[in-house]
Amino acid sequence: MSLTLPLIALGGAVGSILRYLMVSAIGAPLGTAAVNVLGSFAIGVLFVLLGSREGWQFLLITGLLGGFTTFSAFSLDTLKLVQGGQPLQAAAYVLGSVILSLIAVALGVALARSLT
Repeated sequence: MSLTLPLIALGGAVGSILRYLMVSAIGAPLGTAAVNVLGSFAIGVLFVLLGSREGWQFLLITGLLGGFTTFSAFSLDTLKLVQGGQPLQAAAYVLGSVILSLIAVALGVALARSLT
């Protein structure tokens, strides 16, 4: 039997717990944004460092970071801000999260490439 699904499930469980702990500690929506930025940085690093090591990719990228990053929660937080009459905060949240996540993934790639 292939280990692909168990590796993804294990990573996903750990990532989900880490997301819960971080958002609980910081609070939403900032905790959700922090998770997305940190997850983007980590995926940049792992993308470079893992190369074609599928087992590690399944565990860490698909599983751990898939469970950790929270784009669906990000979308819900944005909708709640808009529905709560805070459209400017919603726009700032969306722009800040996307821009910082793109910067974080680029920094993660650059860091990992400098280490290899």
